[in-house]
Amino acid sequence: MRRRLVPAAMLLPLALLLTACGGSSAASAGGDTDGSGSLTLNVGDQKGGSEAILRAAGELDNLDYKIKWSTFTSGPPLLEAVNAGAVDIGGVGNTPPVFAAGAGSKISVVAAWHGTSKGDTILVPNDSKLTKPADLRGRSVAVAQGSSAHYQLVASLKKAGLSVSDIKVKYLQPADALAAFTSGKVDAWAVWDPYTSQVLKAEQGRVLTTGDGVTNGLTFQVAAPKALKDKKKTAAIKDYLERLRRAYRWVYDHEEEWAKVWAKDTGLPEEVALAAVKRTYTTRIEVAVDKPLIASEQEIADTFTQLKLIPRKVDFADFTDARFNGDLPPSTTSPRPSEGS
Repeated sequence: MRRRLVPAAMLLPLALLLTACGGSSAASAGGDTDGSGSLTLNVGDQKGGSEAILRAAGELDNLDYKIKWSTFTSGPPLLEAVNAGAVDIGGVGNTPPVFAAGAGSKISVVAAWHGTSKGDTILVPNDSKLTKPADLRGRSVAVAQGSSAHYQLVASLKKAGLSVSDIKVKYLQPADALAAFTSGKVDAWAVWDPYTSQVLKAEQGRVLTTGDGVTNGLTFQVAAPKALKDKKKTAAIKDYLERLRRAYRWVYDHEEEWAKVWAKDTGLPEEVALAAVKRTYTTRIEVAVDKPLIASEQEIADTFTQLKLIPRKVDFADFTDARFNGDLPPSTTSPRPSEGS
């Protein structure tokens, strides 16, 4: 018997997830505070993000500064808060910084992780006659505008010899896109994990193509330049990044434990969380903010400028800060193999 997909309304908590999400959703500020001391580091986060992984890995113990958490529903509003100086540092996917840079925001990418892009997919219904990206010509595709999935769609089409003008783009945020996808109102859906895992586990769709080898698989920590000019906050940011890197390494050997925490924090079914963890999360390794990374993000920026979704030419190098690289491997270092199915 085929398993039925959870109704779209039940998946609204997933819109609080992350990583790659675009959109204009606002913050839910005033979260927990950890640590002690006179210095407070204001950290922007997303549901199931940095706070959850740091807490699960025990990396919020023995803090000699305070971390005040503010939770955002997606990357763009988080970066708006960084630009406004309300947040000192926060985590986002590979595309929101490009749009923030295009808007002239005051942001600096200070840390990066490189993972596979197998969780970034274009999904089609199980009974779809589409078998390859080239088959999307003339078809309707749902995608969140300005998200990493948006770029993955554009890049996948280009690889297949198509452009966005060859398809019917439906700009929908995930909950609405899910409803459109499962009701047959769109032919395909460009999306990321854990939505990919949700659809596959519920057997309501299959993968037409993934972003693997098409998109850069990068995620970032982005800081406010004002905070980086403060010596004490810079020291706290350095410590925070070291803790976050250790927490990600902890996940490699604690997949199931992390999946349970992530599921509880986000409302995901545990089996979906574990699939997403294996497909996406545990592939990420910390890498340097370097010239190849800048060039890769520049390509994304130029693509959206050409599509007239970014109003001006962006020099992405102006929005990076490599002071926290230390002896990290280059951004071109291969991510860990994905175990997701």
